Amino acid sequence: MKKKVTIIILIFIVLVFTGALYYLYQKNQEDPVTYKTEEATTQTIIKKAVATGSIVPKDEVLIKPNISGIIDEIFIEAGQQIKSGDLIAKIKVIPNVSSLQSAKNAMQSAKIALDNQKRVYERQKELFDKGVISANEYDAVDVTYQQAVQSYDAAKQNYQIVRTGTARGLGSAANTLIRSTVTGMVLEVPVKEGNQVIESNNFNDGTTIATVADVGKMIFEGFVDESEVGRIKEELPLEITVGAIENKKFDAILDYIAPKGKEENGAVQFEIKGTLDKKDTTFIRAGLSANASIILAKVDSVLALKEALIQYDGDSKEPFVEIQTGEQQFEKRDVKLGVSDGINVEIKSGISKNDKVKVWNQIKEEEEFKKG
Repeated sequence: MKKKVTIIILIFIVLVFTGALYYLYQKNQEDPVTYKTEEATTQTIIKKAVATGSIVPKDEVLIKPNISGIIDEIFIEAGQQIKSGDLIAKIKVIPNVSSLQSAKNAMQSAKIALDNQKRVYERQKELFDKGVISANEYDAVDVTYQQAVQSYDAAKQNYQIVRTGTARGLGSAANTLIRSTVTGMVLEVPVKEGNQVIESNNFNDGTTIATVADVGKMIFEGFVDESEVGRIKEELPLEITVGAIENKKFDAILDYIAPKGKEENGAVQFEIKGTLDKKDTTFIRAGLSANASIILAKVDSVLALKEALIQYDGDSKEPFVEIQTGEQQFEKRDVKLGVSDGINVEIKSGISKNDKVKVWNQIKEEEEFKKG
């Protein structure tokens, strides 16, 4: 029994030894790895953060009525350039029955008071002309009569305003005529003739009749992730690309970073705004989606290398590359890195433009991969 176990163990050892010898033989038959090399190039490297958003006017004004009613006529359309004071729309007032009746009663009461005061005035004037009463008494009656005339005119005018929204003598202050308060382009007219509108007051924002903005002053409005907000600051340059305008970039300056973030889809986003430089005459429509590249750092015409060629020492964590010194012979060379855009990195020192850098992490040819 012991002899049989010993034989089995010896056979197992022989098989393992034979397998090891075969493996080493096969390894020796493989072609040695031939490393490729690359050289550094002169490039402009830009380190940037990206924000998504849209192009909107810097100052957008909502034109609202100061009286409720029905749109009787609209005098503008979207895309039209208008000036401050230009007529936008006319409103037809649908009066409130209770307010109309109260104004009418007030007017009638003022008329009764005026008629009574007129009779008193005429009697007192006749007595004054005969010398029966003094001038002081006559003057007091005259003042009272004039006040009654004014009260009646005010009540009559108020009745007209409640009934029609305007009154004779108001001129440009008529409530039914809605005029633009700024100069610019009409971006939107959200109402149509016949629509009911609500006045703007302390308790209601009112109905927007038109949106007017100066399209010569546009801004980028977007959001950056919380991981990027610590790297940016105001006054940094922006490069704006608009999806609807191909092969065109617009310069801007970052002038606002929100002090508080907003959580969206589980991530905290911070709002940013940048004013576009309108030296470019290209017309940009409000609301177009855009991307902003925030330039964090930029170096022109510097020695650069693919970041994938950089290796890091396991102990010191310092960067280095391997430089070719002979046929498939390389030596370690420490390098000092500068600005990186994630693909290429600036080489401040350590190598020259003519040095051949080892591609240490190259991918094997497909045939070699299959063979392996």
